[in-house]
Amino acid sequence: MDQHMAAALAHPAKEADEQARLTPQQLDLIYQQKWFKLFVPPEQNGLGLGLPEGLRMEETLARIDGSLGWTITLCSGATQFTGYLPPALTGEIFKNDRVCFGGSGALSGIARETKEGYEVSGSWKYATGAPYCTHFTANCKIEKEGRLVTNAQGAPVYRSFLFTRDEVLIHNDWDTMGLRATASESFSVSAIQVPMERSFTILPAAATLPGVIYRYPFLQFAETTLAVNTLGMALHFLEAFQQLVQQKPGKGISGDASVWAMQQKGQQAAQLLQKLRERFYASADESWNCIQKSGIIPEALLQQVSRNSRLLARFSGKLVAGLYPLCGVAATRRGTVLNRIFRDIFTASQHALLNTPA
Repeated sequence: MDQHMAAALAHPAKEADEQARLTPQQLDLIYQQKWFKLFVPPEQNGLGLGLPEGLRMEETLARIDGSLGWTITLCSGATQFTGYLPPALTGEIFKNDRVCFGGSGALSGIARETKEGYEVSGSWKYATGAPYCTHFTANCKIEKEGRLVTNAQGAPVYRSFLFTRDEVLIHNDWDTMGLRATASESFSVSAIQVPMERSFTILPAAATLPGVIYRYPFLQFAETTLAVNTLGMALHFLEAFQQLVQQKPGKGISGDASVWAMQQKGQQAAQLLQKLRERFYASADESWNCIQKSGIIPEALLQQVSRNSRLLARFSGKLVAGLYPLCGVAATRRGTVLNRIFRDIFTASQHALLNTPA
């Protein structure tokens, strides 16, 4: 990404944080660049990126601004579900240059089987990008003849569903410390009729498109994409921290000892973050190469990808927590870059996938 485009995205970030949604300027660039469709195939008007390219793009965007990167990551993750829906349906949907999917992974809906499909009711939290979503995805337990359908182990059977914007009620309840511009509102539906073609399962065996990205395990897809967001935020924090150090009087070895200590701590944190970054990308890239070549990723490698994703996310937060107290009272002022990154990364850290033990 060139500096001009990065600046055009970064400049409105303060305004976006204050108004709790991305600005029209940011959205126009997102639509022009097709960033809400990172993994949608070119024949459906998307970028058709592989996981390695998508991860690096998401890191770059999160490094510009946390809410920007998070919104694009979650919405492009939702549009990735095109690979599990009928191509005739999604091919028509993605003709719209401003299409945007959002939704929730929570299993908080009920879908009752009908002759035509399903009658769906439920409510879901944290639909990132809700104000601009044209479609919403959600998970539901399945009910048949008044009883929940269960599998052989007794666990509820569930399916995912695609709703159009006019079918959902959006609840404007996103009022958090950080990631404010992600506008991750709740949404609900009440006894709506959903045709069978808008019901799907997110499993490699259920993929309807041939792309490798649809055969990649969704758990590791989600973990890696979230991890690079915290990485991008941590890298942005390091940049702002280093700028702060440069502005302090008496900087350097022969100057103020406290400034020198700040420089040292920043450099040490940056070096360790870089090592974790390299380890993370090595395992993610290797897993992608495996599935491209053989269609299979060894379980040990999948576990390594998960572990490296969580370690990277955890250290990114630890880095910011360790350096933030050195920044002074000015960094606690709302509206400063350091304060916004601090709020964003610790809001992101509450995502359940990032809190699973490494």
